[in-house]
Amino acid sequence: MSPSPPGRLARLADRAFRRRRAVVAAWIAALAAAFAAAGLGGDWSADYSTPGSESRAAAELIGDRFPERNPETVDVVWQAPAGADSAAVTQRIDRLAAQARALDGIGRGAAPGAAEISADGTIGVLRIPLTEPMGAVPRESGERLIELAERARGAGLRIELGGQLVANAQEGEISSELVGLAIAALVLLLTFGSVVAAGMPLATALFGLGISSALIGLLAAVLDVPDWAPALASMLGIGVGIDYALLIVTRYRAALAAPSTPREAVVESVATAGRSVLIAGTTVVISLLGLFLMGLPYLYGAALATILAVLIVMAASITLVPALMAFAGPRIDRLRIPGSRRRAGDPETGPAARWGRAVQRRPWVAAIAGVAMLLVLAAPFAGLRLGFPDRGNDATGTTTRQAYDLVSQGFGPGANGPLLAAAATGDQADRDAMAALAERLRAEPGVAAVEEPATSRAGDAVVVGVIPRTSPQDRTTEELVEHLRADVLPDAGVPVSLGGQTAAFVDQSAATADRLPLFIGGVVALSFLLLLLSFRSVVIALKAGAMNLLSIAAAHGVVAYLAKGGWAGQLVGIDSETPVPPFIPVIMFAVLFGLSMDYEVFLLSRVREEYLSRRDTARAVTQGLARTARVITAAALIMVAVFGAFALSPDVSLKLIGLGLASAILVDATIVRMVLVPAVMQLLGERSWWLPRWLDRVLPEGGLEGRSPAPAPAG
Repeated sequence: MSPSPPGRLARLADRAFRRRRAVVAAWIAALAAAFAAAGLGGDWSADYSTPGSESRAAAELIGDRFPERNPETVDVVWQAPAGADSAAVTQRIDRLAAQARALDGIGRGAAPGAAEISADGTIGVLRIPLTEPMGAVPRESGERLIELAERARGAGLRIELGGQLVANAQEGEISSELVGLAIAALVLLLTFGSVVAAGMPLATALFGLGISSALIGLLAAVLDVPDWAPALASMLGIGVGIDYALLIVTRYRAALAAPSTPREAVVESVATAGRSVLIAGTTVVISLLGLFLMGLPYLYGAALATILAVLIVMAASITLVPALMAFAGPRIDRLRIPGSRRRAGDPETGPAARWGRAVQRRPWVAAIAGVAMLLVLAAPFAGLRLGFPDRGNDATGTTTRQAYDLVSQGFGPGANGPLLAAAATGDQADRDAMAALAERLRAEPGVAAVEEPATSRAGDAVVVGVIPRTSPQDRTTEELVEHLRADVLPDAGVPVSLGGQTAAFVDQSAATADRLPLFIGGVVALSFLLLLLSFRSVVIALKAGAMNLLSIAAAHGVVAYLAKGGWAGQLVGIDSETPVPPFIPVIMFAVLFGLSMDYEVFLLSRVREEYLSRRDTARAVTQGLARTARVITAAALIMVAVFGAFALSPDVSLKLIGLGLASAILVDATIVRMVLVPAVMQLLGERSWWLPRWLDRVLPEGGLEGRSPAPAPAG
């Protein structure tokens, strides 16, 4: 979707006004159809292996020649001081395992697996394979299994459960989306002082959430979509949906006060604020498309799911919102909140204008101070460690954390993420070489234990389980993987691939680091072209890109600081240092490079209007800042609330993504908008709008500079 010419947007708004009943009916029909199609959706699934990696080769070999070894399991872990393998305990565990296998997707029809007993004989673990992909196993199976384990406990037997299925089932019922929506509703009511006006952005978000959720489910039927992608799409769709509608409704109310007729106000609001929405939303979409440059298949589904959510709320903002405003007409401020009737002051004498003039009087001081603050926030990013958190990061009281701790106690922390050395074998000499390799691995200082080599039924492959001494997320385990691959496995006498979940995570971190420059370069270049087309200024486009990169670095610094697990991390439920999954910085960059542009686009759109009217950059910046202060502040509060609500998520990845996005929006709405933009534009002066003549001839007409209406009072 690219920004439409002003005339086209004006015509679209006028049509939405005249045919408001048909527009609203169409959106209601689309929502109903989405709900009806929800049952056709697929299951959440994702292949986190890295194409072309050693761990991927090992996984494919094991999957082809050891089909009975399903990597997804439910782990039953128990502790019995009187003996984990005593007859009484074994009977109770066997009964629980049989009940578990009767549940959908959990080892139905599979023969009981051999339990492992710790050296001291007090702790046991039984790994029951899933019979379906994780996304296809109903949540109810995990919930029922937790109930069965609770009943089996007691009389000296402690039972805990591990595995992703159990982790999903034990999550609380608190909805981060509902918390964010509730806070957003409060901010909207305080901003508009009217239930009618506040309801329009909320309606946009709810329509977008309902339709996009169903479409993402349909997307999952034809493409791998990670289970965290719907939450990310909801987070972004709600945030930008409310923000975009808020901007248009605010401009509509301002136009009514000019005064204008409702029809004229609808057309003006969509032709101006709607244009900014399309620019901002398209930047988000372009940034998310950059995820395809990473070469990681599971990111494709996440990118498309989030793009769907953004496109739907963009469409709702320029069609549904004008239709709703047409229904409201001049009564948009009805159902006012008691005490909210206050007369709007002159924005040119308000706090935002005074602040802008203060910054413009000392632009060098403001610019240096603003950059310094962003660099301080970004500093922890230098110490960011990529990796995947293990279950040792789950909340202390959860059964998955208790299972992790019991396995660590009985078998060592590395037993929570064993490595798998796999090789195709052609004859007995190859199999003997793997047996010799197992002996050599036992002598490695970083290895706690090595399982006996397992040979495939056809004798054409051997796999050796290797238990590290340290946990899956420990940096030492990563170093062990690199050491074995570089110094041990090449001398095995047969080609060996080192796999397992931990090795796969190491490979993904390396692949992410390798492709990150291409990804960042592609997103920045495409966004620069869009901004150049929109503002017809090389300087504005470069300045916006540079400030975006600074604010994104600051947000990544906040995430790195929280992941350290200090006092700040503990405030949001991160009790100890955790590595940051490599997809988080990538997802955050893609989302933030688009979102961080929003407020700059909103502000510079108004600055551009003022500049075209008076050709005075300093005055245009002051007026633009003053006239957008209230709406951008409200929009930022809403976005921070929606994203920050994901700190309540038990999933560390969603927690870090939400907090990172919230911190970036806060930085953009304060340091960037209130300090850096006015300071830098004051220093640049008329050079802010520089565009070479040859480029002016090449660029197509359109964008934000079109026929701007006369400046309207602030809403």
